[in-house]
Amino acid sequence: MTQVPPPFDPELAAALELIKDVVHPGLTLDEIDAVRQGPGIEMLAQLDLTAGGFFEVEDRTVPGPENAPEISLLICRPAAPSTAGPRPVVYHVHGGGLIIGNNRVGVDVPLAWAQALDAVVVSVEYRLAPEHPYPAQIEDVYAGLLWTAEHAEELGADPERIVVAGASAGGGLSAALALLTRDRKGPRLIGQVLMCPMLDDRNDTPSTYQMAGLGVWDRTANETGWTALLGEERGGPGVSPYAAPARAQDLTGLPPAFLDVGSAETFRDETVAYASRIWQAGGVAELHVWPGGFHGFDGFAPQATLSQSARAAHLDWLRRLLAQ
Repeated sequence: MTQVPPPFDPELAAALELIKDVVHPGLTLDEIDAVRQGPGIEMLAQLDLTAGGFFEVEDRTVPGPENAPEISLLICRPAAPSTAGPRPVVYHVHGGGLIIGNNRVGVDVPLAWAQALDAVVVSVEYRLAPEHPYPAQIEDVYAGLLWTAEHAEELGADPERIVVAGASAGGGLSAALALLTRDRKGPRLIGQVLMCPMLDDRNDTPSTYQMAGLGVWDRTANETGWTALLGEERGGPGVSPYAAPARAQDLTGLPPAFLDVGSAETFRDETVAYASRIWQAGGVAELHVWPGGFHGFDGFAPQATLSQSARAAHLDWLRRLLAQ
């Protein structure tokens, strides 16, 4: 089997060259603390979450899972009164390989959607591995969803129109949340947006080997994230689908899914496989594989032509979903 990687899109290759000294693909366990304290997280504090006054922004502490700490929700709702009744909700789950990040990471993307769609954004903060192994993350995310659905009226939102969305680890947790709330008969999600999702702890697809040492998140980093979450159980026979959604045997009864991924990234094959299995289960999924895209390319290089196409596709799908 060839290990020759597909080429990066030329614009994106140039962007990778610019960030290569700041972001490297092979994160190891002993580097987690340094990355957590890096400049990227500090810059998040400078984001204008109000989008120039469009949103009212609130940090709310709400009950966490049973016998667990409270969790923090970032709530952004349009400041103008709604003219069309309760607003839809984008329930956002941040990325960061399950080991870094907070509820500000990547939130600019759902905020842009919410401006276009007149929606409320709720972004959940969850405990991080390895200090907090599975199931802390998904239980925190589920607890935040329960609170959001139960308090939707207070937010001017519609509990019957909640879409979960996330990128990378947040995409994997979003897929896991769709499985968990289905199985627990929790709040009904109307859609799931899984952007370059982290789905499979086995880390053994052809794309994981093709992209070793390339991009911003490779096979070594992937092993780091999954091992932090699962310890010695990573890759073994007993891993829960609520940890690694690729392990799910039953993909029936899930909300419509939008999945996208770059052709030149570690998660390509597991994302394509997950979409195919949703179709095989009789479900609804839209899949985009962006040619030459590296992991998270639209966040690292938002002005690139391919990034603009990807972001337009996200918004188009959501617009169609909410019009149903």
